Amino acid sequence: MNRDVYDTLSLTVAMHPSENLERMMARVLAYCLNAHEFLDFTKGLSAIEEPDIWLRTLDDQLMLWIDIGEPAVDRIKKATRISRAVKVYSFNSKADVWWEQSKAKLSELNVAVYGFDTAEIKTLAGLVKRTMEMSVTVSGDSAFIAAEQGECEVHWKTFQHVE
Repeated sequence: MNRDVYDTLSLTVAMHPSENLERMMARVLAYCLNAHEFLDFTKGLSAIEEPDIWLRTLDDQLMLWIDIGEPAVDRIKKATRISRAVKVYSFNSKADVWWEQSKAKLSELNVAVYGFDTAEIKTLAGLVKRTMEMSVTVSGDSAFIAAEQGECEVHWKTFQHVE
């Protein structure tokens, strides 16, 4: 609703062996928040030089780099040099500490930083089934998710916004 995007997506999401359900669902939610025809999941944790999600144009320009978690400032700095836009979505209890330690350096960079509510991401992860359908409705700073297993709402806060 925020961006007037109304679409049906069919996603195949692989979970890395070292990844938990909360991180995977934070990736899915970040994907939904940035839905676009050319948005793709990358190899993620399997390819350290790539973001978790990216948007590349038909001529292979990197338009959007999305990291999930609490990446190092140097990683974000590098991303801002190679991508037109960079976003970070944090999802766990250490997000506030990471932000306090990183905000001085990140404020100098063209990066948007958001923090999902940890308890709500855990609730969302509890809805996961191997094969599932879910509906995501985004309005303001929250997303309402309905799935076969139940429903939940996930809020996020904006640590840093860019125009």
